[in-house]
Amino acid sequence: MNWRDRITVNPAIHHGDPCIKGTRVPVSVIAGSIADGDTLEQLLAAYPQLTADDVHAALKFAVELS
Repeated sequence: MNWRDRITVNPAIHHGDPCIKGTRVPVSVIAGSIADGDTLEQLLAAYPQLTADDVHAALKFAVELS
């Protein structure tokens, strides 16, 4: 999977922060939640508009930036 298919940066959405396409959920929120110990299931319950592939794409994006 290519994270570029699921992540968008648009100045009109969430101040240009990288977000999951079609949502206003920032990559930083997903990565931060995982770093804080949340599970995939907890994230999907908290953000029902996300899929497991969205979460994986956000994590791949975060890894490439580091």
